[in-house]
Amino acid sequence: QVQLVESGGGLVQVGGSLTLSCAASGRTLSGYAMGWFRQAPGKAREFVASISRAGPRTTYADSVKGRYTISRDGAKNTLYLQMNNLNPEDTAVYYCAADTGSSWLETPLREYDYDYWGQGTQVTVSS
Repeated sequence: QVQLVESGGGLVQVGGSLTLSCAASGRTLSGYAMGWFRQAPGKAREFVASISRAGPRTTYADSVKGRYTISRDGAKNTLYLQMNNLNPEDTAVYYCAADTGSSWLETPLREYDYDYWGQGTQVTVSS
């Protein structure tokens, strides 16, 4: 059993930055591929970024590529999402997730690939 807790969300102006954290307990994250997803009001949850178990390799949605950076800290058992140059389309609840079944270099893209999810943290980008 893995518990994931997101933090770091809040209100930010257009063009600003935020860093989200996802702290894990119950298991270490080193054996899992990890991902970030987001869900805006009235929309389906969508893929944001993922990071593999080793390498690490990363994959980003086109909408955030060049602005977001996903990373992991094994010593702190924590996943991060650095978000820069935010715009109103980034407003959403952001979720972290862990995939227990990925191989070393996989960066999963689909919700159904992931086995554990956090409760989400709200990011609001205001003009």
